[in-house]
Amino acid sequence: MSLMRRLFTYQPGLFACNVLSWAAFSYFVSRIFAALSEAQLSSGAARQLVLNGAWVLVVAFAVARFARFGVFYSAVRAWFKLWFTLDALLRRNLLGWLLQAPSTRRLPDTPAEAVSRFRDDVDDVAAYTEVWMDAAGFLIYSLVAIFLMWRVDPVITLVVCAPLLLVVIFVQRLSPQIRAYRRRMRQATARVTDFVGETFGAVSAVKLPARETQMVAHLEKLGQVRQAAALKDVLLTELIKGVNTTMINLAIGAVLLLGASLILKGRMNVGDFVLFFALLPRLTGSMGYFGDMIARHRRTGVSFESMGRLLQDAPLPVMVEHHDLHLHTEAPALPLRPVQPQFQRLEVRGLSTVYDNGRGLHPCDLHLERGKFVVVTGRIGSGKSTLLRALLGLIPASGEWCWNGQKVLDPAAFFVPPRSAYSAQLPQLFSDSLVENVLMAEGQPDAGQHQHELERALRLSVLESDIATLPHGLSTQVGARGVKLSGGQVQRVAVARMLARSAELLVFDDVSSALDAETERQLWAGLAGELPGVTCPVVSHRRAALLRADRIILLGEGRMADQGTLGELLARSAAMRALWDEEPPGEPTHDSAV
Repeated sequence: MSLMRRLFTYQPGLFACNVLSWAAFSYFVSRIFAALSEAQLSSGAARQLVLNGAWVLVVAFAVARFARFGVFYSAVRAWFKLWFTLDALLRRNLLGWLLQAPSTRRLPDTPAEAVSRFRDDVDDVAAYTEVWMDAAGFLIYSLVAIFLMWRVDPVITLVVCAPLLLVVIFVQRLSPQIRAYRRRMRQATARVTDFVGETFGAVSAVKLPARETQMVAHLEKLGQVRQAAALKDVLLTELIKGVNTTMINLAIGAVLLLGASLILKGRMNVGDFVLFFALLPRLTGSMGYFGDMIARHRRTGVSFESMGRLLQDAPLPVMVEHHDLHLHTEAPALPLRPVQPQFQRLEVRGLSTVYDNGRGLHPCDLHLERGKFVVVTGRIGSGKSTLLRALLGLIPASGEWCWNGQKVLDPAAFFVPPRSAYSAQLPQLFSDSLVENVLMAEGQPDAGQHQHELERALRLSVLESDIATLPHGLSTQVGARGVKLSGGQVQRVAVARMLARSAELLVFDDVSSALDAETERQLWAGLAGELPGVTCPVVSHRRAALLRADRIILLGEGRMADQGTLGELLARSAAMRALWDEEPPGEPTHDSAV
């Protein structure tokens, strides 16, 4: 409830407008019957009023109906505005925490399930607001109707109100099942979404071994599990609605029986009976509505739990924090990057991390100096990528970071442009044009202030000749994950994206694995020639990188086995000699020597 109250206060004027509009909509009917009751239509004076002023009553009724329609139209518009505003606020807060939260974090589940949190759970929470919009109107109507009915006959009124208590008790007893069924349905939906997403991303892996039949069978199995979970959730919802409807019918039947008996005994006139019968359907419907409101409250709690799992360590109020959404104004300009002192030295002491399987990186010390080309090498699984990712705070790690002698408290937030840029071993490209993949949020392709950075990034990443062969040059669409490019082109586009950030620490995670020897030589030579002050930690086992290295760090089983120049390691390390001998010589280079 505290989270919903926080949402309601985001735009209190809009919330109050909705409550008042829907309350007025429901109140129109009750006021008409209240007026009829006060006039005591069964009296002779009332009958004379109807005979003498029938047209007046007809006009008054028509005005009331048109006014009610006008209130309904205004209320619907106000409701949609509130719903989509709260939708936008929740999604903004979820995305904001995932992108800007302190320390290192990874999605607890797959990206497909995260999409479900942004779509289904956010919609559920925003839609739950609807019950509070209508609740005020239903409550006012119920109180007025009960008052009028109580004045006529208290006993029948108590009989009518008894189902409300029974509905509340019934829904409360089912609360654990309501939450459990909704949770299972969401989990089953997430598994189906995950599998579909993975299948589309690995079509070739399915087609090459001819496993289409097995994949379809597995999808059908997941669909059946989801169907069973959804069926239980829907059946429970319909059961609650059925109980509500049954209680309404019982109340109507009781009024008919008791009212008819009182009329026969002369204790109730026909006018009072008509008043009861006219108020009863909407009153009992209101009772059913409050029962459904309790059930929806339980389901909304599941949605908040799911969003909380996505945000992991976020305080609960983060989901409903108030922020300007700029729905009717221009978004503010990005803040200017502060001028940073020139990078001189990075020291990391006791850097370590452990994965769930027990493997990881044992504590080690690392230092990087300005303008140095440092290669991290070793066997597969020795911890090379883990070392760089832990260094940048991309995975949870312990240690002490010092940048230019100053302690770094949050590596994940600190190691971003203009301090550092990173290119992963398996680059992620977006289904967009090549130039958009390089520049991303840095600006439009034709923006003058980015033209120099773009040209330099393409030149240093050895992409210029490739762009000339593409059908639309820089505007060529690369497809999902760069599927329309070769492996080497994908890696060089990722390198160009990194170089366009103008960072002082360029971190390469084996990005040259799909490059031929000459292209790799041009890449490293270009960096040394045009960016002499840039520091480059590089994961590689290729000779072109090893020959250029100022220092080599040799890893083995998550430990720093040795470090030094290539000549020193070849002289004293059997593991280094084995790695060197396994790598083909490739093209000769003119600017490298042991």
